[in-house]
Amino acid sequence: MDFTSARHLDDGVLEREFTLGEIPGTLWTPESATATTPAPLVLLGHPPLGLRKMYPRLVARARHSAAEGFATATIELPGSGDRPRWPAVDEARADLRRVMQAGEPVSEEIVEALILPLVDKAVPEWQAALDALLSLPEIGGPVGYSGGVISIGVRLAVVEPRIVAAGLFAGSFVPRAIVEEARRVTIPLHVLLQWDDEGNDRQAALDLFNAFGSKEKSLHAHMGGHTGVPQYAGEAAAQFFTRHLK
Repeated sequence: MDFTSARHLDDGVLEREFTLGEIPGTLWTPESATATTPAPLVLLGHPPLGLRKMYPRLVARARHSAAEGFATATIELPGSGDRPRWPAVDEARADLRRVMQAGEPVSEEIVEALILPLVDKAVPEWQAALDALLSLPEIGGPVGYSGGVISIGVRLAVVEPRIVAAGLFAGSFVPRAIVEEARRVTIPLHVLLQWDDEGNDRQAALDLFNAFGSKEKSLHAHMGGHTGVPQYAGEAAAQFFTRHLK
């Protein structure tokens, strides 16, 4: 991990950009994070729109987490932002846009072509980033995962034992294979669902929640579209991570 920039935000949060091989990322740490008092870590998931475009939402989440004493970090997803394009996934995205604009149902084949390669490549990269982040003296764990793509969160919850709790955003298509993997998830879950999300299959989100094998899981559904998440939803998520990471 090579840090490429560092600056303090106006609330004292230290924001550092880094690269991990070819993968760009950002780490935010609260003032309280030191080698003698290392901070728990929350990995910030996000849709594959590019870190530059997602920055305002990511930094807002990072500031909120820092106020609770958590460090946060994110990485650029494969094929997004400044990373090399991924023709197969770009083609699947184009197929998805075409059928949605035509008002046609989205086939399982399109969902699999779009999501499964992304999960297969992104999850090992998240694990490599986690290795590097936990080697820093000011980061001590435990570790949580927050956000989307929800299929990436499901896979990480299954294969990464260092993640002890996850807050998942039910706002993306989920292949049938990921629903089956969800039955193996056992960590505490806090799942956010926008009831009128225009790009999300509500019933599929409910089916995924039902499939989770966790004994502690809660579904927080709010009226409104994809970008209409109420502010208090973030407060509830923060309380969830405070319970499980402190």
